[in-house]
Amino acid sequence: MTAASQRIRICKAHDGAGIAVATLGKGPPIVRAAHWFSHVEFDARSAVWAHWLEELSRDHTFIYYDQRGCGLSDWNPPSVSLEDWISDLAAVVDQLGLERFSLFGMSQGAAVAIAYASRYPERVSHLVLLGAYARGRLHQELVSQHRDMAETLVDVIRLGWTRDNPAFRQVFTTMLIPEGTREEQHCLNELARLSTSPSNAVAIRNVLYRIDVTPLAQKLDVPTLVLHAHGDEFVEFNEGRHLTALIPSARFVPLDSRNHVLLRSEPAWQHFLTEVRTFLASPIGESRTPVGAFNATSLTRSEHEVLTYVARGLANHAIATALGKSEKTVRNQVSSIFSKLGVRTRAEAIVAAREAGVAGRSA
Repeated sequence: MTAASQRIRICKAHDGAGIAVATLGKGPPIVRAAHWFSHVEFDARSAVWAHWLEELSRDHTFIYYDQRGCGLSDWNPPSVSLEDWISDLAAVVDQLGLERFSLFGMSQGAAVAIAYASRYPERVSHLVLLGAYARGRLHQELVSQHRDMAETLVDVIRLGWTRDNPAFRQVFTTMLIPEGTREEQHCLNELARLSTSPSNAVAIRNVLYRIDVTPLAQKLDVPTLVLHAHGDEFVEFNEGRHLTALIPSARFVPLDSRNHVLLRSEPAWQHFLTEVRTFLASPIGESRTPVGAFNATSLTRSEHEVLTYVARGLANHAIATALGKSEKTVRNQVSSIFSKLGVRTRAEAIVAAREAGVAGRSA
């Protein structure tokens, strides 16, 4: 159904490169900044990406596009650089006539989204970042270790990207969706082969290793939600924490997953959707839960302590670990808190708690 309902067009970049853009759904626009491992024709039928398109277009017009050198976009662009990617995003939203929109950046797309939002803050109403980083591997700590890994991954691409045997591409698949089913991992292996050429993949990786949008993140003046999986092996969890600390007023939500690309069947996917929908549905400066609806005196001291961790985005098991309680005890306390606050979902509880000043963002 998703594949049949999406509309694909080709936008022209600043240097004439063709950028394939897909649009589906109705409502306020969400634009996803491009990343590799994408193909607008096949993603809608993919076991890895179809649920993203279905859910993000449920209440919105979801717009996503293939990065230059990937998918249905030009495979022989004049150049590949971070500046090109920023310009491509600008070209897409301008040619679609979008004046103001929510911007979603995942993985490398986050750096593009941050750079665009820093230049055009008046155009971006909400910024959502997932599995994100401000600095590429060669700007992170342990540079020598990261350099060895970067060189190894580039060699893997050169040697086996287009081979019939998916063993080389499986290296990336295992890092992206270690908890994926055999079908999901096969799907991502095939998408890697279809999405770009070995030479383009090498060029893209070389740009990614050298990205550093730290100065732009520090000056960002756009409401921002940062989400990151605890066990993400493709982009380490600490990079998400580091990025959140850079962005003024950004909120950080840890997710209980090992996958860089969240899968349909895992609880972290629903956690992600709840957080994002709450964030996008709340006009800036307002809340869906009235401040007066929260009465701190109705909670026990123990419940108040649990709520501070809920407000930081922690799941029950993480709260249990932090407080030395059983997960069942935390679950029962969270249910009691919901009842006393008059809310039905974790996201509503977070909004209510933060409006009442129970807890700030987590680090």
